[in-house]
Amino acid sequence: MPLQAFAKSAPLSLGVELELQLIDRFDRDLEPAADELLARLEGAALPGQVTPEITQSMIEICTGVCDNHAQVQEQLRYTRDALLAAALPLKLDICGGGTHPFQHWAERQIYEKPRFKQITGLYGYLAKQFTVFGQHIHIGCPDGDSALWLLQAMSRYVPHFIALAASSPYVQGEDTAFQSARLNTVFAFPLSGQAPFELGWEDFGRYFSKMERTGIVGSMKDFYWDIRPKPEYGTIEIRVLDTPLTVDRAAALAGLAQCLAAWLLEERPFKPHADDQLVYTYNRFQACRFGLDAQLVDPQSHQPYVLGEALPALFERLRPQAERLGAQPALALLAESVTRRESDADWLRAQRQSGRSLPGVVAAAVERWAA
Repeated sequence: MPLQAFAKSAPLSLGVELELQLIDRFDRDLEPAADELLARLEGAALPGQVTPEITQSMIEICTGVCDNHAQVQEQLRYTRDALLAAALPLKLDICGGGTHPFQHWAERQIYEKPRFKQITGLYGYLAKQFTVFGQHIHIGCPDGDSALWLLQAMSRYVPHFIALAASSPYVQGEDTAFQSARLNTVFAFPLSGQAPFELGWEDFGRYFSKMERTGIVGSMKDFYWDIRPKPEYGTIEIRVLDTPLTVDRAAALAGLAQCLAAWLLEERPFKPHADDQLVYTYNRFQACRFGLDAQLVDPQSHQPYVLGEALPALFERLRPQAERLGAQPALALLAESVTRRESDADWLRAQRQSGRSLPGVVAAAVERWAA
């Protein structure tokens, strides 16, 4: 079938999805308790949704459609508190972070849902290894052409979001030396990475039709791109962020995305070009590996720069949008961590270096989430 029409949505509206870890209160390993937790939440008056994810040891929380950073923060805090209350009698804890520090993928259980079983049949063991945890940010766009232009322009800032959200230094009990090791798991899927360079919805529809005729894809859900259009919502969806350790940081990252989208759409400070893709994968790797210390290459000038040193100027450039959209607290929170050169990945490593065991690191992350 042809690609569906791009739905109408309020320009610059926000929606946030967070994939969360379900933690056994005693051994701090992942616990396959999604069904029990979801049952306790059934009928709860939440601002968004709580849904299962691909394995039984994870869930996803979603906000409703929000106007600004403050609404995202309020909704995430409310849902967090409801989750913690529901988890308490189950002897279950919840935390953020892009990976669980010591869980073993072979022990995971696929959630009983037709799409998850289909993914397992196609991708084999990668489905269980997909027990990683990310934040997705939806940004409302007035039409399909604007959405694709914003998608391509926002692609230059994929490393920025990776570094600011990085919270997955440990995998299978090992320090990976990456700030965001989670994206290495996502990159194993064949339809991941960068979206093709299209700037018009009609042209993108032709691309989608060709892909559909191959039998490789049936819907936009089959693309695991770093940023993808979501025509049914009238949004683009940024998918490269690890789940932060706190809901306040998750809300701040959404506020940054909204300000950045406003600046890009309103001022059109540059024209996206297919040549941007020349340095895209390298810049993406640098951000995953080194976070705020990543050495990026500007796609226009081809000049190198250090990501953490460039972020303060970006925050300053976005100040008018932040003031208009009420996102000053969001940018201030992120700017403080840039000044300290401390991401959530750095915080987790600091817990380990202070003498905690890996279960102790998980316990500290649980406390941080509940704060």
